Amino acid sequence: MENIENQNTENKGINLQKEDNNFELRIDMIDLKNSLQKVKSELAKVIVGQEDMIEHLLAALLSNGHVLIEGVPGVAKTITAKLLAKTIEVDFSRIQFTPDLMPSDILGTSVFNVKNSEFEFKKGPIFSSFVLIDEINRSPAKTQSALFEVMEERQITMDGIRYQMDEPFIVIATQNPIEHEGTYRLPEAQLDRFLFKINVGYPNLEQEIAIIKNQHESRVEDKTEGINKVITASQLKTYQNLVKEIVVESQLIEYIAKIISNTRENQFLYLGASPRASLALLTASKAFAALRGRDFVTPEDIKEASFAVLRHRVIVSPEREMEGLTADEIIRQILEGIEIPR
Repeated sequence: MENIENQNTENKGINLQKEDNNFELRIDMIDLKNSLQKVKSELAKVIVGQEDMIEHLLAALLSNGHVLIEGVPGVAKTITAKLLAKTIEVDFSRIQFTPDLMPSDILGTSVFNVKNSEFEFKKGPIFSSFVLIDEINRSPAKTQSALFEVMEERQITMDGIRYQMDEPFIVIATQNPIEHEGTYRLPEAQLDRFLFKINVGYPNLEQEIAIIKNQHESRVEDKTEGINKVITASQLKTYQNLVKEIVVESQLIEYIAKIISNTRENQFLYLGASPRASLALLTASKAFAALRGRDFVTPEDIKEASFAVLRHRVIVSPEREMEGLTADEIIRQILEGIEIPR
């Protein structure tokens, strides 16, 4: 009898081992992880530090989501976005937002062709796979509204005709949180269309020294010269589809829902997160899992994504904001107050 039980236990162990092996080999993440590591290595040729910004930008690439980067001038917001675009074999365009910028300057305009006596649509700079918008809060609401449709539906409608954007299509926008003269607050509806809002701070002392040394020793005028292309557009699309297949257990889906629900019930928040935030948090957590070479999401992936996903989607109540309470601090309190599923 004991021999039979031992044999059953051994067989059960063998079956579990097979299941574990199948689990490990379910989705091959090696190529994805290696390619993104090469992208990091290329960026490291120029960028010192800013690991958090780079991680979130790569997660946004895998999620096919847009990013808003906020930080004071000179902390490598624009150069990092430009270098990232150069590591991918896609079209790139940069738009400098100014108060006099018109929607047609972004989307394009119809021009009368004398030869055939017809109007022809001339595409604007938004028709690129990778679009960098510098100082997005410099343009008024009329120009901001031009981005609503293209960021959400990845298409524009001009003269009754729809023009589809090529995939992948990613917008990275920058803004300065300090200078408010000549700026326009982004509407909440537009902020909600960004997957992430990344806050970029100053480098520490060691990083500052490294930045100065690199500049002193560098003999190259164009910092983007030595950056190599690592990923093709088709590879990126394959990786994005791979991320969609990453496993999320039911208790983790419930964990995401609890986080979002708590933002709506929190006494310190005037406005909580919408269901779009739930979907964004799900997508982002999958991307962070992929960056770690895993084909399954953990609670740590969700927590890591929560700040960048939620900080621009919630509004702190005026009383608490006057006391100096920030959205990040409230999000941290919410995460600490919810039991982590195991």
